[in-house]
Amino acid sequence: MSFKYKVLMTDYAWPSVEPERQVLAEIDTELIVAQTGTEAEFIDLASQVDGILTTWAQVTAAVIKAAHRCKVIGRCGIGLDNIDVDTATTLGIAVTNVPAYCVDEVSDHAMALLLACARRTPVFDRRVKSGNWIRDVVPPMRRLRGQKLGIIGFGRIGKAIAPKAKAFGLEILVYSPRVSDQVAQAQGVTVVDFPELLAESDFITIHAPLTDETEGLLDEKAFRQMKPTAYVINTARGGIIETGALHTALTEGWIAGAGLDVFPEEPPRSDEPLLELDNVIWTPHAAFVSEEAIYDLEVTAAREVARVLTGQMPESVVNPEVLNSPVLRARELAVIK
Repeated sequence: MSFKYKVLMTDYAWPSVEPERQVLAEIDTELIVAQTGTEAEFIDLASQVDGILTTWAQVTAAVIKAAHRCKVIGRCGIGLDNIDVDTATTLGIAVTNVPAYCVDEVSDHAMALLLACARRTPVFDRRVKSGNWIRDVVPPMRRLRGQKLGIIGFGRIGKAIAPKAKAFGLEILVYSPRVSDQVAQAQGVTVVDFPELLAESDFITIHAPLTDETEGLLDEKAFRQMKPTAYVINTARGGIIETGALHTALTEGWIAGAGLDVFPEEPPRSDEPLLELDNVIWTPHAAFVSEEAIYDLEVTAAREVARVLTGQMPESVVNPEVLNSPVLRARELAVIK
């Protein structure tokens, strides 16, 4: 059976790709699912396809250059650190993502980690199960109301967590270079610079993308500026925190604890020192997970690719400058932009 288009699915983190397959079937497209997940396999398959869908696999410059007829690369998610967007733009390939994906789930998960840190629920759980009915913890627990939550990054998820945190009586500080005074006033938050956020926050939650500017943002210098009673929550990207510096901060008492859903290398190695610490709460990059969110993600990501292949403007082009490129491969988009 011949198809009008072919799309490569590099990887996925859900039980099946039937939602993607059904969406693409509507435009007579074959979905080719990679089997090994290696760059060599991607390069081999890329030469056959008109589009690429990717979740966490690295879509490198070599893969993109091999995709000589590819018009679109669709990210099944929000962040773009696994796609060489610059190479795609240079070659005239549109890159899409799903920016509204899992906003409720991730903001809920960040609050869950914050509350677990604040109320020491994992510690109490372990103690009770081991036969110890002991309530004393170090550092002592404090009332949540009246404490300060610092939010790094104030996009959709950062904005979503603010009202949830305020419902618990937390005061909201925001560090995000592109937040206007009007947005801050409308959201009822206070915009501060990075040093002030570090010094004033009792909890810090990260909701920024991984970029050259944010990689290693929370390093030794940053942790030394935080309160010894403060906690850091990361449901964004592992590379935003320098893990060696975090380990030192936690073992030497610069900060009180951490709640981590992401890590630079996933899963972390079994000998990762942070895994041994009782003042770190871990979840396995699960903040995005809900049946509803995953289904919406699969369908939306596939529809974005389908739109480009059929000459329609997608809802989210992350490299809009490509629309003005003389080498734009989806020529119809240049006409309707």
